[in-house]
Amino acid sequence: MTTDTPAPVVTGPRTAAPEGTRLSGRARLVLFVLCAAQFMVALDFSVLNVALPALGRDLELSPSALQWAVTAFTLPSGGFLLLFSRIGDLYGRKKLFLAGLALFGAASLLATLAWSPAAFLAGRALQGLGAAAIVPAGMSLLTTTFPEGPLRDRALGISGTLLSLGFTVGMVLGGVMTDTLGWRSTMGLLAVAALVVLVLAPGLLAESRTPERPRLDVPGAVSVTAGLLALIYALSTAADRGFGGTDVRAALVAGLVLLALFVRVESRSPAPLVSLPMLKRRTVAWGNVGGLVTFSMMSTVIFVLTLYLQETLRLSSFLTGLVFGVQGIASALAGSLAPRFVGRFGARRTLVGSLLGQGLFTAALLAVGPDAGALVATVAVSLGSMFHLGAIISYGLTVTSGVPDGEQGLATGLVTTTQQVGLTLGIPLLGVLATTRASLFDGVRTGLAVDAALVVVAALLVAAGLRRRRA
Repeated sequence: MTTDTPAPVVTGPRTAAPEGTRLSGRARLVLFVLCAAQFMVALDFSVLNVALPALGRDLELSPSALQWAVTAFTLPSGGFLLLFSRIGDLYGRKKLFLAGLALFGAASLLATLAWSPAAFLAGRALQGLGAAAIVPAGMSLLTTTFPEGPLRDRALGISGTLLSLGFTVGMVLGGVMTDTLGWRSTMGLLAVAALVVLVLAPGLLAESRTPERPRLDVPGAVSVTAGLLALIYALSTAADRGFGGTDVRAALVAGLVLLALFVRVESRSPAPLVSLPMLKRRTVAWGNVGGLVTFSMMSTVIFVLTLYLQETLRLSSFLTGLVFGVQGIASALAGSLAPRFVGRFGARRTLVGSLLGQGLFTAALLAVGPDAGALVATVAVSLGSMFHLGAIISYGLTVTSGVPDGEQGLATGLVTTTQQVGLTLGIPLLGVLATTRASLFDGVRTGLAVDAALVVVAALLVAAGLRRRRA
């Protein structure tokens, strides 16, 4: 911690993990609560995907309107992240975390009981708003609870593993629950999970915030939130209708203009929402570039591979889920190994190596054929996901290492914003390549080739950007 940055205010039960490499019993409980919340949000991203056709039939949603079941969640979850992360810094991360859990649980119940499309989409939007509070507050509580070093590496490794596993489990579990209990059970599961975490969290977590409470940067909050909302709307809508629509192009331009205005506002604000000097840190800037690439490109791989397995090879939803189940097991294994690589080679080298591995195994998917290739796809995507998990863990460590506790909310807010924007960005940009070609198989190959090339190029750029300057 730098000498000119005051320590964060911490009240309530002591949760800080002791120095060393072993987690105490209480620290494990704290880690369980924080990781369970992150896993729950990750589950929400994917558990509904395979239930969309059944949901559409039940609520009489047209195929073109089904995308809003996803967009209604991603708009607020990505748009409000930076604002909520700063609110947690100033007014209490534990308070924000608990409020987010309560809102998420109530919204999940609304989505479960939805009697009309409007009620369901309102529930999804409120779920996204709750997630925008849970994710940055939970990450800040994790990084301020566990000191920088082996304990934080291990905690972030477990968190990253469960985050990645949540997406995979959601795809498998969503199919099973929809077939046996109906699509509403997927939303009910999230309501129960939020309730369990909400009951356990108050007695385990300590309050944490910055000691000084400057005025909230309202102009910055408005510009960045509106800019992210416009940008995510444009990209999400383009995934369904392409970039030719007037509303899509207008939203895209508005989003870019508002984000440019945000940068200008922050440069002049006495209490900025985002510290521009922090963005000038090579670790923060290039670490987030690595995170943006790994999330956006792997989400594209999953989307494109799902099309290939179901539309080209004609595999059932159950068998497709098994492919991603193997991927989930590989991700869990990588989560236990990645911290060891970070400890031996450092977060920066691990990030670069993980990006290279992800790119190379994405390229290996080009070996699949139009009539066979499920085994190749399973092996390649599983190994690629292991490197993806390594990139998730190492980019979070790269960005947050060396950042004072009083600014951890800002740093983790950037990390989680990068994650959410990355998950939204890849499919609209590269998924269009797979769905607009005359042959779906040719489109899949084109999308995978561009994906692999972008990841490898990004790895080389991140390596150059993170290279230590010689004295």
